[in-house]
Amino acid sequence: MVSCPHRIPRVSRSVRPRSTAVVALSLALALALALALTVSACTDDGARSPRGTGTPGAAGLRDPYFPQTGNGGYDVTHYALTLDVDLERNSDPAHHLTGTAVITARATQNLSAFNLDLKGLDVESVTVEGEAARWKRAGQELTVRPRAGLGKGKTFRATVRYSGSPRIITDPDGSQEGWLPTTDGALALGEPTGSMTWFPGNHHPSDKATYDITVTVPKGLHAVSNGELRDESVKDGRTTYAWRSTDPMASYVATVAIGTYEIRRTVAGQLPVYVAVDPAQAKDSRAVLDRIPQVMKWAEDRFGPYPFSSTGAIVDSPGAAGYALETQNRPFFPGAPDLRLLVHELVHQWYGNSVTPKTWRDMWLNEGFATYAEWLWQEDHGGDTAQEIFDAVYEGRHHPDAASGEAVWAFPPANPPSADRISDPPVYERGAMVLHKIRQAIGDAPFFDLLQNWATTHRHGNANTADFTAYAEKFARKRKTRADAGSGATSDVDLALVWKEWLYGDGKPPKA
Repeated sequence: MVSCPHRIPRVSRSVRPRSTAVVALSLALALALALALTVSACTDDGARSPRGTGTPGAAGLRDPYFPQTGNGGYDVTHYALTLDVDLERNSDPAHHLTGTAVITARATQNLSAFNLDLKGLDVESVTVEGEAARWKRAGQELTVRPRAGLGKGKTFRATVRYSGSPRIITDPDGSQEGWLPTTDGALALGEPTGSMTWFPGNHHPSDKATYDITVTVPKGLHAVSNGELRDESVKDGRTTYAWRSTDPMASYVATVAIGTYEIRRTVAGQLPVYVAVDPAQAKDSRAVLDRIPQVMKWAEDRFGPYPFSSTGAIVDSPGAAGYALETQNRPFFPGAPDLRLLVHELVHQWYGNSVTPKTWRDMWLNEGFATYAEWLWQEDHGGDTAQEIFDAVYEGRHHPDAASGEAVWAFPPANPPSADRISDPPVYERGAMVLHKIRQAIGDAPFFDLLQNWATTHRHGNANTADFTAYAEKFARKRKTRADAGSGATSDVDLALVWKEWLYGDGKPPKA
Protein backbone atom coordinates (compact mmCIF):
# COMPACT_ATOMS: atom_id res chain seq x y z
CA MET A 1 0.00 0.00 0.00
CA VAL A 2 1.41 3.38 -0.95
CA SER A 3 1.52 5.59 2.11
CA CYS A 4 1.18 9.34 2.25
CA PRO A 5 2.89 11.02 5.26
CA HIS A 6 0.86 13.71 7.00
CA ARG A 7 3.16 16.71 6.95
CA ILE A 8 1.83 19.48 9.24
CA PRO A 9 2.85 23.01 8.30
CA ARG A 10 4.67 24.97 10.97
CA VAL A 11 2.55 27.57 12.84
CA SER A 12 4.10 31.04 12.94
CA ARG A 13 5.39 31.93 16.40
CA SER A 14 5.43 35.69 15.69
CA VAL A 15 1.71 36.17 16.49
CA ARG A 16 1.16 36.72 20.17
CA PRO A 17 -1.89 34.75 21.44
CA ARG A 18 -4.50 36.58 23.54
CA SER A 19 -5.37 33.54 25.69
CA THR A 20 -4.66 29.86 26.19
CA ALA A 21 -8.10 28.95 24.84
CA VAL A 22 -7.50 30.92 21.67
CA VAL A 23 -4.14 29.20 21.20
CA ALA A 24 -5.71 25.79 21.64
CA LEU A 25 -8.50 26.59 19.23
CA SER A 26 -6.08 28.00 16.65
CA LEU A 27 -3.84 24.96 16.85
CA ALA A 28 -6.79 22.62 16.48
CA LEU A 29 -8.06 24.46 13.41
CA ALA A 30 -4.58 24.49 11.89
CA LEU A 31 -4.18 20.76 12.47
CA ALA A 32 -7.57 20.02 10.91
CA LEU A 33 -6.81 22.18 7.88
CA ALA A 34 -3.37 20.63 7.44
CA LEU A 35 -4.76 17.09 7.59
CA ALA A 36 -7.53 17.95 5.14
CA LEU A 37 -5.06 19.43 2.66
CA THR A 38 -2.76 16.41 3.01
CA VAL A 39 -5.57 13.90 2.44
CA SER A 40 -6.68 15.90 -0.57
CA ALA A 41 -3.17 15.81 -1.97
CA CYS A 42 -2.99 12.05 -1.44
CA THR A 43 -6.23 11.59 -3.34
CA ASP A 44 -5.18 13.86 -6.18
CA ASP A 45 -1.85 12.13 -6.79
CA GLY A 46 -3.51 8.71 -6.88
CA ALA A 47 -1.99 7.23 -3.74
CA ARG A 48 -5.15 6.69 -1.75
CA SER A 49 -8.76 7.79 -1.67
CA PRO A 50 -9.84 8.03 1.97
CA ARG A 51 -12.61 5.79 3.22
CA GLY A 52 -16.00 7.21 2.46
CA THR A 53 -14.87 9.12 -0.63
CA GLY A 54 -15.01 8.15 -4.25
CA THR A 55 -17.84 6.34 -6.01
CA PRO A 56 -18.41 2.73 -7.06
CA GLY A 57 -17.22 1.75 -10.53
CA ALA A 58 -19.98 0.97 -13.01
CA ALA A 59 -21.38 -2.57 -12.99
CA GLY A 60 -21.30 -3.08 -16.76
CA LEU A 61 -19.98 -1.05 -19.68
CA ARG A 62 -23.31 -0.73 -21.54
CA ASP A 63 -22.11 -2.74 -24.51
CA PRO A 64 -24.82 -2.60 -27.21
CA TYR A 65 -25.42 -6.36 -26.98
CA PHE A 66 -24.00 -7.41 -23.61
CA PRO A 67 -24.55 -4.36 -21.39
CA GLN A 68 -23.60 -6.06 -18.11
CA THR A 69 -20.23 -7.36 -19.27
CA GLY A 70 -17.14 -5.46 -18.25
CA ASN A 71 -16.96 -2.92 -15.45
CA GLY A 72 -16.12 0.75 -15.09
CA GLY A 73 -13.70 2.65 -12.88
CA TYR A 74 -10.53 0.65 -13.51
CA ASP A 75 -8.34 -0.83 -16.21
CA VAL A 76 -6.77 -4.27 -15.76
CA THR A 77 -3.12 -4.54 -16.74
CA HIS A 78 -2.35 -8.14 -15.69
CA TYR A 79 -4.03 -11.37 -14.61
CA ALA A 80 -2.12 -14.04 -12.68
CA LEU A 81 -4.39 -17.10 -12.63
CA THR A 82 -3.55 -20.25 -10.69
CA LEU A 83 -5.96 -23.09 -11.39
CA ASP A 84 -6.10 -26.59 -9.91
CA VAL A 85 -8.46 -28.83 -11.87
CA ASP A 86 -9.93 -32.16 -10.80
CA LEU A 87 -11.62 -34.27 -13.47
CA GLU A 88 -13.86 -36.91 -11.89
CA ARG A 89 -15.70 -38.27 -14.88
CA ASN A 90 -17.99 -40.55 -12.88
CA SER A 91 -19.23 -37.92 -10.45
CA ASP A 92 -21.65 -35.03 -10.66
CA PRO A 93 -20.37 -32.39 -11.13
CA ALA A 94 -17.61 -33.97 -13.18
CA HIS A 95 -15.12 -31.11 -12.87
CA HIS A 96 -13.96 -29.11 -9.87
CA LEU A 97 -11.77 -26.03 -10.14
CA THR A 98 -9.87 -24.32 -7.34
CA GLY A 99 -8.54 -20.95 -8.41
CA THR A 100 -6.67 -17.88 -7.30
CA ALA A 101 -6.86 -14.76 -9.47
CA VAL A 102 -4.43 -11.93 -8.76
CA ILE A 103 -5.67 -8.94 -10.74
CA THR A 104 -3.43 -5.91 -11.20
CA ALA A 105 -5.35 -2.83 -12.28
CA ARG A 106 -5.26 0.97 -12.36
CA ALA A 107 -8.12 3.03 -10.99
CA THR A 108 -9.54 5.44 -13.58
CA GLN A 109 -11.62 7.30 -10.99
CA ASN A 110 -11.71 7.65 -7.22
CA LEU A 111 -13.16 4.26 -6.31
CA SER A 112 -15.08 3.32 -3.21
CA ALA A 113 -15.93 -0.09 -4.74
CA PHE A 114 -15.49 -1.97 -8.02
CA ASN A 115 -17.04 -4.96 -9.76
CA LEU A 116 -15.65 -8.10 -11.33
CA ASP A 117 -17.52 -10.42 -13.70
CA LEU A 118 -17.78 -13.98 -12.35
CA LYS A 119 -20.54 -16.42 -13.30
CA GLY A 120 -21.02 -19.36 -10.95
CA LEU A 121 -18.19 -20.64 -8.73
CA ASP A 122 -17.94 -19.88 -5.02
CA VAL A 123 -15.88 -16.97 -3.73
CA GLU A 124 -13.89 -17.80 -0.61
CA SER A 125 -12.02 -14.55 0.03
CA VAL A 126 -11.10 -11.23 -1.54
CA THR A 127 -8.20 -8.97 -0.63
CA VAL A 128 -7.15 -5.63 -2.06
CA GLU A 129 -3.53 -4.63 -1.54
CA GLY A 130 -3.19 -7.46 0.98
CA GLU A 131 -6.07 -6.28 3.16
CA ALA A 132 -9.33 -8.20 3.49
CA ALA A 133 -12.10 -6.54 1.49
CA ARG A 134 -15.86 -6.77 1.81
CA TRP A 135 -17.63 -8.37 -1.14
CA LYS A 136 -21.04 -9.51 -2.31
CA ARG A 137 -22.50 -11.49 -5.23
CA ALA A 138 -25.45 -10.65 -7.45
CA GLY A 139 -25.76 -12.66 -10.65
CA GLN A 140 -22.52 -12.36 -12.59
CA GLU A 141 -21.40 -9.33 -10.54
CA LEU A 142 -18.84 -9.68 -7.76
CA THR A 143 -18.78 -6.31 -5.99
CA VAL A 144 -15.61 -5.57 -4.01
CA ARG A 145 -15.38 -2.81 -1.41
CA PRO A 146 -11.77 -2.22 -0.32
CA ARG A 147 -11.04 -1.26 3.27
CA ALA A 148 -9.81 2.10 1.99
CA GLY A 149 -10.85 3.81 -1.21
CA LEU A 150 -8.63 3.74 -4.29
CA GLY A 151 -7.55 7.09 -5.69
CA LYS A 152 -7.69 7.85 -9.38
CA GLY A 153 -4.49 6.73 -11.07
CA LYS A 154 -3.55 4.24 -8.36
CA THR A 155 -2.32 0.83 -9.41
CA PHE A 156 -3.73 -1.81 -7.08
CA ARG A 157 -3.79 -5.57 -6.72
CA ALA A 158 -6.93 -7.57 -5.95
CA THR A 159 -6.75 -11.27 -5.07
CA VAL A 160 -9.80 -13.51 -5.36
CA ARG A 161 -9.79 -17.08 -4.11
CA TYR A 162 -12.60 -19.20 -5.49
CA SER A 163 -13.67 -22.77 -6.28
CA GLY A 164 -16.51 -24.86 -7.64
CA SER A 165 -17.74 -26.52 -10.80
CA PRO A 166 -17.36 -24.16 -13.77
CA ARG A 167 -20.40 -23.62 -15.95
CA ILE A 168 -21.38 -23.87 -19.59
CA ILE A 169 -23.00 -20.76 -21.06
CA THR A 170 -25.53 -21.04 -23.87
CA ASP A 171 -25.22 -17.95 -26.05
CA PRO A 172 -28.15 -16.03 -27.54
CA ASP A 173 -27.47 -17.80 -30.86
CA GLY A 174 -27.65 -21.23 -29.22
CA SER A 175 -23.92 -22.04 -29.26
CA GLN A 176 -22.11 -23.05 -26.08
CA GLU A 177 -19.04 -21.57 -24.44
CA GLY A 178 -17.45 -21.23 -21.03
CA TRP A 179 -16.06 -24.41 -19.47
CA LEU A 180 -16.83 -27.29 -21.84
CA PRO A 181 -16.15 -30.89 -20.70
CA THR A 182 -14.53 -33.04 -23.39
CA THR A 183 -14.03 -36.79 -23.71
CA ASP A 184 -10.68 -36.65 -21.92
CA GLY A 185 -10.59 -33.23 -20.26
CA ALA A 186 -12.01 -29.77 -20.64
CA LEU A 187 -11.94 -26.76 -22.91
CA ALA A 188 -12.38 -23.11 -21.88
CA LEU A 189 -13.68 -20.87 -24.67
CA GLY A 190 -14.80 -17.31 -24.09
CA GLU A 191 -16.46 -15.59 -27.04
CA PRO A 192 -18.33 -13.47 -26.17
CA THR A 193 -18.76 -13.93 -22.39
CA GLY A 194 -17.59 -17.42 -21.43
CA SER A 195 -14.32 -16.45 -19.78
CA MET A 196 -16.23 -15.26 -16.70
CA THR A 197 -17.08 -18.91 -15.95
CA TRP A 198 -13.51 -19.78 -14.99
CA PHE A 199 -11.93 -16.59 -13.65
CA PRO A 200 -13.10 -13.24 -12.27
CA GLY A 201 -12.21 -10.14 -14.25
CA ASN A 202 -13.22 -7.28 -16.47
CA HIS A 203 -14.70 -9.40 -19.23
CA HIS A 204 -15.19 -6.96 -22.08
CA PRO A 205 -13.01 -6.78 -25.21
CA SER A 206 -12.18 -3.13 -24.51
CA ASP A 207 -10.05 -4.06 -21.46
CA LYS A 208 -7.00 -6.05 -22.54
CA ALA A 209 -4.23 -7.28 -20.24
CA THR A 210 -1.20 -9.56 -20.05
CA TYR A 211 -1.60 -12.98 -18.46
CA ASP A 212 0.12 -15.66 -16.42
CA ILE A 213 -2.00 -18.82 -16.46
CA THR A 214 -0.81 -21.73 -14.32
CA VAL A 215 -2.85 -24.94 -14.48
CA THR A 216 -2.42 -28.14 -12.46
CA VAL A 217 -4.04 -31.31 -13.83
CA PRO A 218 -3.78 -35.08 -13.25
CA LYS A 219 -0.51 -36.54 -14.50
CA GLY A 220 -0.78 -37.77 -18.08
CA LEU A 221 -2.89 -34.84 -19.23
CA HIS A 222 -1.71 -31.64 -20.87
CA ALA A 223 -2.94 -28.14 -20.08
CA VAL A 224 -2.46 -25.83 -23.07
CA SER A 225 -3.03 -22.09 -22.88
CA ASN A 226 -1.99 -18.82 -24.51
CA GLY A 227 1.48 -17.40 -24.92
CA GLU A 228 4.59 -19.41 -24.14
CA LEU A 229 5.05 -22.42 -21.89
CA ARG A 230 7.62 -21.27 -19.33
CA ASP A 231 7.55 -24.24 -16.93
CA GLU A 232 6.26 -27.80 -16.63
CA SER A 233 6.64 -29.78 -13.40
CA VAL A 234 5.26 -32.96 -11.78
CA LYS A 235 4.50 -33.38 -8.09
CA ASP A 236 2.37 -35.90 -6.20
CA GLY A 237 0.89 -37.38 -9.35
CA ARG A 238 -0.15 -34.04 -10.84
CA THR A 239 1.41 -31.90 -13.56
CA THR A 240 1.59 -28.12 -13.48
CA TYR A 241 1.87 -26.08 -16.67
CA ALA A 242 2.79 -22.39 -16.43
CA TRP A 243 1.94 -20.21 -19.44
CA ARG A 244 2.77 -16.55 -19.95
CA SER A 245 1.31 -14.01 -22.41
CA THR A 246 3.35 -10.83 -22.46
CA ASP A 247 1.24 -9.20 -25.17
CA PRO A 248 -2.16 -7.70 -24.28
CA MET A 249 -5.08 -10.08 -24.69
CA ALA A 250 -8.85 -9.70 -24.47
CA SER A 251 -10.34 -12.20 -22.07
CA TYR A 252 -12.62 -13.73 -24.72
CA VAL A 253 -9.60 -15.18 -26.57
CA ALA A 254 -7.98 -16.59 -23.42
CA THR A 255 -8.16 -20.37 -23.28
CA VAL A 256 -7.27 -23.48 -21.35
CA ALA A 257 -7.41 -26.83 -23.16
CA ILE A 258 -6.98 -29.92 -20.97
CA GLY A 259 -6.64 -33.37 -22.48
CA THR A 260 -4.40 -36.01 -23.99
CA TYR A 261 -2.62 -34.25 -26.84
CA GLU A 262 0.21 -34.93 -29.20
CA ILE A 263 2.51 -31.93 -28.85
CA ARG A 264 4.59 -30.68 -31.78
CA ARG A 265 7.09 -27.83 -31.48
CA THR A 266 8.46 -26.35 -34.70
CA VAL A 267 9.26 -22.88 -36.04
CA ALA A 268 7.90 -20.56 -38.70
CA GLY A 269 11.01 -18.59 -39.62
CA GLN A 270 12.15 -17.43 -36.17
CA LEU A 271 8.66 -17.75 -34.65
CA PRO A 272 7.99 -20.68 -32.26
CA VAL A 273 5.07 -22.89 -33.31
CA TYR A 274 3.33 -24.95 -30.60
CA VAL A 275 0.65 -27.37 -31.77
CA ALA A 276 -1.50 -29.60 -29.53
CA VAL A 277 -3.58 -32.25 -31.33
CA ASP A 278 -6.00 -34.88 -30.10
CA PRO A 279 -4.32 -38.18 -31.11
CA ALA A 280 -7.44 -39.26 -33.00
CA GLN A 281 -7.15 -36.12 -35.16
CA ALA A 282 -3.38 -36.21 -35.68
CA LYS A 283 -3.34 -38.03 -39.02
CA ASP A 284 -6.10 -35.99 -40.65
CA SER A 285 -4.76 -32.65 -39.45
CA ARG A 286 -1.04 -33.05 -40.07
CA ALA A 287 -0.95 -31.92 -43.71
CA VAL A 288 -2.87 -28.70 -42.96
CA LEU A 289 -1.02 -27.87 -39.74
CA ASP A 290 2.31 -28.41 -41.50
CA ARG A 291 1.39 -25.39 -43.64
CA ILE A 292 1.31 -22.99 -40.68
CA PRO A 293 4.76 -21.58 -41.60
CA GLN A 294 3.59 -20.98 -45.19
CA VAL A 295 0.40 -19.26 -44.05
CA MET A 296 2.29 -17.11 -41.56
CA LYS A 297 4.79 -15.94 -44.19
CA TRP A 298 2.00 -15.09 -46.62
CA ALA A 299 0.03 -13.27 -43.92
CA GLU A 300 3.03 -11.17 -42.89
CA ASP A 301 3.55 -10.18 -46.52
CA ARG A 302 -0.10 -9.15 -46.81
CA PHE A 303 -0.88 -7.73 -43.35
CA GLY A 304 2.45 -6.73 -41.84
CA PRO A 305 4.57 -8.11 -38.97
CA TYR A 306 2.97 -10.79 -36.84
CA PRO A 307 1.89 -9.12 -33.58
CA PHE A 308 2.67 -11.92 -31.12
CA SER A 309 5.65 -13.95 -29.93
CA SER A 310 4.47 -17.45 -30.91
CA THR A 311 1.82 -19.21 -32.96
CA GLY A 312 0.30 -22.67 -33.35
CA ALA A 313 -3.02 -24.46 -32.95
CA ILE A 314 -5.15 -26.61 -30.66
CA VAL A 315 -7.06 -29.42 -32.36
CA ASP A 316 -9.52 -31.34 -30.19
CA SER A 317 -12.22 -33.86 -30.99
CA PRO A 318 -15.06 -32.76 -33.32
CA GLY A 319 -17.53 -32.84 -30.43
CA ALA A 320 -15.50 -30.55 -28.17
CA ALA A 321 -17.26 -27.43 -29.48
CA GLY A 322 -19.47 -26.46 -32.38
CA TYR A 323 -17.07 -23.90 -33.86
CA ALA A 324 -13.45 -22.89 -34.29
CA LEU A 325 -12.18 -19.86 -32.36
CA GLU A 326 -9.25 -17.48 -32.75
CA THR A 327 -7.83 -18.06 -29.25
CA GLN A 328 -4.71 -15.91 -29.00
CA ASN A 329 -1.39 -17.37 -30.24
CA ARG A 330 -2.94 -20.74 -31.05
CA PRO A 331 -6.47 -20.93 -32.44
CA PHE A 332 -8.78 -23.76 -31.48
CA PHE A 333 -10.33 -26.23 -33.96
CA PRO A 334 -12.95 -28.94 -33.29
CA GLY A 335 -11.48 -31.67 -35.45
CA ALA A 336 -8.95 -31.38 -38.26
CA PRO A 337 -9.31 -27.99 -39.99
CA ASP A 338 -9.19 -27.38 -43.70
CA LEU A 339 -6.72 -24.86 -45.09
CA ARG A 340 -9.27 -22.09 -45.55
CA LEU A 341 -10.33 -22.28 -41.89
CA LEU A 342 -6.69 -22.29 -40.78
CA VAL A 343 -6.08 -19.11 -42.79
CA HIS A 344 -9.18 -17.49 -41.30
CA GLU A 345 -8.23 -18.15 -37.67
CA LEU A 346 -4.55 -17.28 -38.07
CA VAL A 347 -5.38 -13.96 -39.72
CA HIS A 348 -7.60 -13.19 -36.75
CA GLN A 349 -4.38 -12.81 -34.79
CA TRP A 350 -3.95 -9.50 -36.65
CA TYR A 351 -7.63 -8.56 -36.92
CA GLY A 352 -9.51 -9.36 -33.73
CA ASN A 353 -6.74 -10.36 -31.34
CA SER A 354 -4.22 -7.55 -31.87
CA VAL A 355 -6.70 -4.98 -33.24
CA THR A 356 -9.63 -5.78 -30.96
CA PRO A 357 -13.14 -4.33 -31.24
CA LYS A 358 -14.21 -1.68 -28.74
CA THR A 359 -17.69 -3.24 -28.52
CA TRP A 360 -19.41 -6.34 -29.84
CA ARG A 361 -21.14 -4.16 -32.44
CA ASP A 362 -17.76 -3.93 -34.19
CA MET A 363 -17.50 -7.68 -34.86
CA TRP A 364 -17.31 -7.17 -38.62
CA LEU A 365 -13.83 -5.68 -38.06
CA ASN A 366 -12.87 -9.18 -36.91
CA GLU A 367 -14.88 -11.44 -39.16
CA GLY A 368 -15.06 -9.35 -42.32
CA PHE A 369 -11.28 -9.00 -42.35
CA ALA A 370 -10.62 -12.70 -41.68
CA THR A 371 -13.16 -13.70 -44.34
CA TYR A 372 -11.58 -11.36 -46.87
CA ALA A 373 -8.22 -12.95 -46.01
CA GLU A 374 -9.68 -16.27 -47.16
CA TRP A 375 -10.55 -14.62 -50.49
CA LEU A 376 -7.05 -13.16 -50.79
CA TRP A 377 -5.45 -16.53 -50.03
CA GLN A 378 -7.42 -18.13 -52.87
CA GLU A 379 -6.55 -15.25 -55.18
CA ASP A 380 -2.85 -15.56 -54.38
CA HIS A 381 -2.74 -19.37 -54.65
CA GLY A 382 -4.35 -20.16 -57.98
CA GLY A 383 -8.00 -20.13 -56.92
CA ASP A 384 -10.80 -17.71 -57.67
CA THR A 385 -9.96 -14.05 -57.45
CA ALA A 386 -11.49 -11.89 -54.75
CA GLN A 387 -13.60 -10.26 -57.46
CA GLU A 388 -14.92 -13.63 -58.61
CA ILE A 389 -15.79 -14.61 -55.04
CA PHE A 390 -17.45 -11.22 -54.51
CA ASP A 391 -19.55 -11.78 -57.64
CA ALA A 392 -20.52 -15.28 -56.52
CA VAL A 393 -21.63 -14.04 -53.11
CA TYR A 394 -23.55 -11.14 -54.65
CA GLU A 395 -25.34 -13.42 -57.10
CA GLY A 396 -26.07 -16.14 -54.55
CA ARG A 397 -23.78 -18.73 -56.18
CA HIS A 398 -21.43 -18.96 -53.19
CA HIS A 399 -23.92 -20.91 -51.09
CA PRO A 400 -25.56 -24.30 -51.55
CA ASP A 401 -29.10 -22.93 -51.27
CA ALA A 402 -30.99 -19.74 -51.97
CA ALA A 403 -31.87 -19.11 -48.34
CA SER A 404 -28.20 -19.04 -47.35
CA GLY A 405 -27.42 -16.69 -50.21
CA GLU A 406 -30.17 -14.28 -49.19
CA ALA A 407 -29.02 -14.33 -45.55
CA VAL A 408 -26.04 -12.15 -46.52
CA TRP A 409 -28.44 -9.21 -46.98
CA ALA A 410 -30.40 -9.67 -43.76
CA PHE A 411 -28.85 -6.61 -42.06
CA PRO A 412 -25.90 -4.24 -42.45
CA PRO A 413 -22.59 -5.63 -41.10
CA ALA A 414 -21.92 -2.61 -38.89
CA ASN A 415 -25.27 -2.87 -37.11
CA PRO A 416 -26.45 -6.38 -36.21
CA PRO A 417 -30.01 -6.20 -34.86
CA SER A 418 -29.40 -8.23 -31.69
CA ALA A 419 -26.87 -10.27 -29.71
CA ASP A 420 -27.90 -13.51 -31.40
CA ARG A 421 -26.97 -12.11 -34.83
CA ILE A 422 -23.39 -10.91 -34.29
CA SER A 423 -21.99 -14.06 -35.93
CA ASP A 424 -24.40 -14.19 -38.85
CA PRO A 425 -23.41 -14.11 -42.57
CA PRO A 426 -23.66 -10.31 -43.01
CA VAL A 427 -20.92 -9.83 -40.40
CA TYR A 428 -18.62 -12.25 -42.23
CA GLU A 429 -19.35 -12.12 -45.94
CA ARG A 430 -20.91 -8.72 -46.36
CA GLY A 431 -18.16 -7.41 -44.08
CA ALA A 432 -15.65 -8.85 -46.56
CA MET A 433 -17.61 -7.26 -49.40
CA VAL A 434 -17.20 -3.84 -47.75
CA LEU A 435 -13.43 -4.32 -47.87
CA HIS A 436 -13.58 -5.32 -51.51
CA LYS A 437 -15.60 -2.22 -52.36
CA ILE A 438 -12.91 -0.10 -50.67
CA ARG A 439 -10.29 -1.91 -52.73
CA GLN A 440 -12.23 -1.19 -55.92
CA ALA A 441 -12.54 2.47 -54.97
CA ILE A 442 -8.96 3.27 -53.98
CA GLY A 443 -6.93 0.70 -55.94
CA ASP A 444 -4.81 -2.27 -54.93
CA ALA A 445 -1.64 -0.56 -53.71
CA PRO A 446 -3.40 1.94 -51.39
CA PHE A 447 -5.78 -0.78 -50.21
CA PHE A 448 -3.05 -3.19 -49.13
CA ASP A 449 -1.18 -0.29 -47.52
CA LEU A 450 -4.40 0.44 -45.65
CA LEU A 451 -4.67 -3.13 -44.35
CA GLN A 452 -1.08 -3.14 -43.10
CA ASN A 453 -1.18 0.34 -41.63
CA TRP A 454 -4.48 -0.32 -39.87
CA ALA A 455 -3.01 -3.40 -38.18
CA THR A 456 0.19 -1.55 -37.25
CA THR A 457 -1.43 1.67 -36.02
CA HIS A 458 -3.86 -0.17 -33.72
CA ARG A 459 -1.50 -2.99 -32.73
CA HIS A 460 -2.49 -4.39 -29.31
CA GLY A 461 -5.27 -1.80 -29.07
CA ASN A 462 -8.99 -1.42 -29.61
CA ALA A 463 -10.92 0.18 -32.46
CA ASN A 464 -14.48 0.63 -33.63
CA THR A 465 -16.17 1.09 -36.98
CA ALA A 466 -15.93 4.90 -36.86
CA ASP A 467 -12.17 4.59 -36.27
CA PHE A 468 -11.86 2.40 -39.35
CA THR A 469 -13.97 4.50 -41.70
CA ALA A 470 -12.06 7.65 -40.72
CA TYR A 471 -8.76 5.80 -41.25
CA ALA A 472 -9.83 4.48 -44.66
CA GLU A 473 -10.88 7.95 -45.78
CA LYS A 474 -7.34 9.22 -45.19
CA PHE A 475 -6.05 6.64 -47.67
CA ALA A 476 -8.81 7.49 -50.10
CA ARG A 477 -7.85 11.17 -50.04
CA LYS A 478 -4.23 10.33 -50.80
CA ARG A 479 -4.89 7.85 -53.59
CA LYS A 480 -3.00 8.55 -56.77
CA THR A 481 -5.13 8.46 -59.90
CA ARG A 482 -3.98 5.39 -61.76
CA ALA A 483 -4.16 7.11 -65.09
CA ASP A 484 -1.96 9.97 -63.84
CA ALA A 485 0.32 7.98 -61.53
CA GLY A 486 3.37 8.91 -63.53
CA SER A 487 2.69 12.62 -63.09
CA GLY A 488 2.12 12.32 -59.34
CA ALA A 489 -1.39 13.79 -59.61
CA THR A 490 -3.80 12.92 -56.82
CA SER A 491 -7.51 12.40 -56.76
CA ASP A 492 -9.99 12.34 -53.91
CA VAL A 493 -12.10 9.21 -53.61
CA ASP A 494 -15.40 9.50 -51.79
CA LEU A 495 -16.13 6.38 -49.74
CA ALA A 496 -19.39 7.77 -48.39
CA LEU A 497 -21.41 5.62 -50.78
CA VAL A 498 -19.58 2.49 -49.64
CA TRP A 499 -20.44 3.27 -46.02
CA LYS A 500 -24.03 4.19 -46.85
CA GLU A 501 -24.91 1.21 -49.05
CA TRP A 502 -22.55 -1.60 -48.03
CA LEU A 503 -21.61 -0.97 -44.40
CA TYR A 504 -24.77 0.59 -42.96
CA GLY A 505 -27.44 0.15 -45.63
CA ASP A 506 -30.40 -2.20 -45.40
CA GLY A 507 -31.00 -4.75 -48.11
CA LYS A 508 -28.97 -5.64 -51.18
CA PRO A 509 -27.09 -2.64 -52.63
CA PRO A 510 -26.64 -2.02 -56.35
CA LYS A 511 -23.57 -3.92 -57.50
CA ALA A 512 -21.94 -1.10 -59.48
